[in-house]
Amino acid sequence: METLGELIRRLRKERKLSQQALAAQYGMSRATISGIENNTIPEVGIRKVEAILNGFGYELTAIARPSKRPTLDSLKKGSFHG
Repeated sequence: METLGELIRRLRKERKLSQQALAAQYGMSRATISGIENNTIPEVGIRKVEAILNGFGYELTAIARPSKRPTLDSLKKGSFHG
């Protein structure tokens, strides 16, 4: 599964944008874009990430996770989805 940073890097490169160009487009520093892409920035605002993704035609969504982690027995039985 692609991480958020990997997705942003791939989309940026597909559009032949440099980190500097993408940063300028959203009022960020090149270092911020690099940190997002490499997952090294300690904290990034959700609005920044959302703006970048929206610019690429993507939508940031939240998906609920199951409240209970499956046990080994339930995984073996294949009943962990329901």
